[in-house]
Amino acid sequence: MTVAESTRRFYRLRAPAAEGKSVAVSVRVDDERGDLYVGVGSGSRRMYLTPAEAWALWRCLSEAVASLGDPPAEIRTAVHPTRR
Repeated sequence: MTVAESTRRFYRLRAPAAEGKSVAVSVRVDDERGDLYVGVGSGSRRMYLTPAEAWALWRCLSEAVASLGDPPAEIRTAVHPTRR
C-alpha cells in the first residue's frame, strides 16, 4: 500500500530546542476517521482536531508566527507524508 492509498498520513519535523536537543512535532491525518492528531514533544501536548478546527488553528498560527519575523533556516524544508 502506498502513502496515497493509506487512510493515515504522518507529517513530521524536529524543532530545535535548548542544549542542542530537538523536539518532535508530528501531525497524523486519518482520512477514515476524518480527523487530525497533533503531537508536540513527548507527554501531554497532544490533541485531536476536526478539519474545521485544524483550518482555524492553521490560520491563527500562520498569522501569529508571521508576526515573529522571518522563519528560521531549518524550517525551510519539504515535509512529505509517510505511512508511519
